[in-house]
Amino acid sequence: MLGKTVVAAGLFIVSIAVSVRLGSSPVSYADLASSFAARLGLSAEAPPRLLDSLVWDLRLPRVLLAALVGALLAVCGAALQAVTRNALADPYLLGISSGASTGAVVVIVLGVGAGSLGVAGGAFAGALLSFALLMVLLRRTGLDSARIVLTGVVVGQLFAALTSLVLMASGDAETTRAVTHWLLGSMSSARWDAVAVCAFAGAAGLLVVWLHSGALDGFSFGADTAASLGVDVRRTRLVLLVVTALLTSVAVAAVGAIGFVGLIVPHGVRFVVGPLHRALLPFTALVGGIFLIWADALARVAFSPREVPVGVFTALLGVPLFLMIMRRRGEL
Repeated sequence: MLGKTVVAAGLFIVSIAVSVRLGSSPVSYADLASSFAARLGLSAEAPPRLLDSLVWDLRLPRVLLAALVGALLAVCGAALQAVTRNALADPYLLGISSGASTGAVVVIVLGVGAGSLGVAGGAFAGALLSFALLMVLLRRTGLDSARIVLTGVVVGQLFAALTSLVLMASGDAETTRAVTHWLLGSMSSARWDAVAVCAFAGAAGLLVVWLHSGALDGFSFGADTAASLGVDVRRTRLVLLVVTALLTSVAVAAVGAIGFVGLIVPHGVRFVVGPLHRALLPFTALVGGIFLIWADALARVAFSPREVPVGVFTALLGVPLFLMIMRRRGEL
């Protein structure tokens, strides 16, 4: 297991290094090394200002944000698949992405806030609002797996309808284009502040999820099994739902709604490391980061100099991968 983790960590680092070079303006390894050396004070010779800005202001925050968001979505997917005992569960199961989309659309249509910061703030507010509604509804019906899934679908459909209503009311083709681009997910507006927020929230949230690894193992076999292992089922389920919802909110607010990462990565990783979550969660985080790094790299270079939303490539890659996983599980 240690060897597999070391290999995954190595691939993670290599993916970051290679992806920083890719784009409409390629960067050589020599240029990359000189830029890093100058920034770290290892070289007195400063690289060209344009090159330095390209690497540190555009490429590196974008690649790191892709790695962090991929890790967050993948781990949230693994946790929710165990909590709900639903193989199709992913971070957007709870309606969080739909709420975030509504918040972002309202900001874009009304012109509230300043640029991407305003959109991210609106998305985060919408995500929290949708989760609050979910918790209110679940408080009346209970926190068993079937009700979580069904209530999440209902909340998601409600906010999807509100998003469509706001778009119809705007009647502006330019606004509709901007909203569509955001809804498909994009790393193009990545900045260091978004990287810092995702890193801080992700480290805290992923630690909480990992500390509940034993409970997640029990949930995988049902609530009764978890209870027989001494797990406080209701409290643990609530904690994990809140943490995964907050992590999803942070991810969606930063880059928009990106599908399939939280759905397919946990299933694929289980074939490699097994079902025990103490090993599964760290490995899933690494593979989720690698997957989204390369999906974003494809989004940058496939139709260069035009950029495609990364959500398009996660879907194009995710559908065949998901079918392969289901076939291997004997469900197709």
